[in-house]
Parts: sequence; structure tokens; C-alpha cells
Amino acid sequence: MHIVVLSGGVGGSRFIRGLLAATTPDDRVTVVANTADDIWLFGLRVCPDLDTVMYTLGDGIDTERGWGRTDETWNAKSELGAYGVPEAWFGLGDRDLATHLVRTEMLRAGDGLTAATDRLCARWSPDTDLERIRLLPMTEDEVETWISTTVDGSPTDIHFQEFWIRHHAGVPVHGVTQRGIEAATPAPGVLEAIADADVVVLPPSNPIVSVGPILAVPGIRDALRDAAAPVVGVSPIIGGGAVRGMADQLLAGLGIENSAAAVGLLHGARSADGVLDGWLVDTADADLLPRLEDGGVTARAVPLWMTDDATTRQLAADALALAAELARG
Repeated sequence: MHIVVLSGGVGGSRFIRGLLAATTPDDRVTVVANTADDIWLFGLRVCPDLDTVMYTLGDGIDTERGWGRTDETWNAKSELGAYGVPEAWFGLGDRDLATHLVRTEMLRAGDGLTAATDRLCARWSPDTDLERIRLLPMTEDEVETWISTTVDGSPTDIHFQEFWIRHHAGVPVHGVTQRGIEAATPAPGVLEAIADADVVVLPPSNPIVSVGPILAVPGIRDALRDAAAPVVGVSPIIGGGAVRGMADQLLAGLGIENSAAAVGLLHGARSADGVLDGWLVDTADADLLPRLEDGGVTARAVPLWMTDDATTRQLAADALALAAELARG
């Protein structure tokens, strides 16, 4: 079985670990990661979601924070602040810095982001979950998410990383755009993976700034609509609140109801020019199932909280079970 996962960072990475536990070593997994969080900082190309997936599956993640390297130190960040560098608000750790240095060197030498990602993952692959994964960027073109907001009383546009890290999602959201998305093309291997997939999964990642940009890359949405595989998703919203991150603020700022049903219908049913065949909501949101079914999305209510390895594995198994049910027709 070939499973394709369209993933953001923290939530997607945790789900993928459960997916590997719920499948066999003979099953193949391709992860297409969001790169609209990427940013140029200090002359380096930083790819937060790619790195979070890589570190998590390579056993190098700081499990308490859910991002960045384990046993991290922050000397470079402190020195940048001492020099008065404006972007010193970005949490660039010393060990993490090495990844960005190596990636940037490869990109400047002419490698595409796909090849650079393969080479970075090779360091983490032996004897880790990455042995079973092909990690692909959604595109090799530079795409960046920007937030229209108001800071200190003045309307402005800021990079998503500044919104999330510097302002802790504490400024209003008036709009969200992905700069460069119209001219972007899927990275090598992405469309082929979707066409070859037996199952496509949207894990519980932010629908606006993680999954949304992947679907917005020209060609990917059409590939999903044409795919022979069932496409199933897992709600990142439980009981009207985001499981993690700032989905609440983004949904509210864009005028979208903060519910598991609204997010599922935002992605839309494949039968109605959307991308979903199936959608999992938490048992707390079981009352929303009729609304999703009326919208053309086959929905099931199962426990969604990934509190430990067992619950995460079960959630992945539930997603695969829904996909198998849909495949049987």
C-alpha cells in the first residue's frame, strides 16, 4: 500500500508516526510537506514544516516544544540580539542552525529543494522512521504565507513567522495570502505520488496555513480530484477549538466558523469539486456528522486526541479504515 500524506508540521508529524505504527514495513509513505511557512532569515533558507517532519521522524525533535532540535542551545540567537538584528525574535537554535546552513549551501550550489531535502533526510534515516518515508516539499518555488493585520494601530502585511513567533498570533487577521503561489509548480515526484497512491490523507494540520497552501499549488488540487485513491482527512478542530496552534484566530479572521464541519466543508467534497471523500471528527463533534454528509463528505466520529503512541496509532488506523470503506464503495 502506498499512502500519501499532505502535512504541516507538528500535528502532521505526530500523525505520521502513528501511521507508521499502524502499517507494515512493506507499506510505502510519501509525505508532501507545506513550504509556505518557509522564510529567508540571516541569509539562510528556513523550512519549518519540512524540518519538523524530518526531526520528528528522525528522533531529533524537542518533544516538549514539538519543534526544533532536542538538547538545543541558543547562543547564536542571543548574539544576534546583542548585535541588534531586527529578526532576532525568530527562535533559531544552534543545532537547528546547521540544518539551515547546509540546506542554503545546497540551494546556492544549484540543487532544488527536493534534492536538498533528500540529502538532509539521509543524515536522519538510518534506524529511524525516516527509513520508510519519502519527504517531499510541496513545491521547489519560493512561496510564503503573509498575514494582513494591524500592528500598533497601523494596517500592515507581515510574514506568517512574524505573526506566529514574534506576535504569538496576538494581532488581528484581516487576510491570508500565499505570495508566489500562482507561479508555483508541484515539486518533482508530488503529482506522481498522488497518482500512484492507494490512500491520500490530510492529517490534523492547520487548514489555512498548512494544508491550504499545499492544495493551492497549481496542479495538486486537480491531481487529488483525478486520483483513484480515496482522500480522507482528520479534523484539526475538536469541540470548536484548535487542537494546537493558531487555527482559531485564522478561521475567525477569515470569517470561517471554527468547527470540524466547517473545516471539512472548506476542503470540500470531491463529488462537488472539493478534495475530500471522507472526514474524521472527534466523538465530541458527532452531532456534526449529518452536516458533513449533507455536504457530500462521508464522515465518522472517532477519538482524535493524540495523547500517546497508542491513541495516535489508533487514529491513523481509523483514517485507513475509513479509506478502505470508501474504496470498497
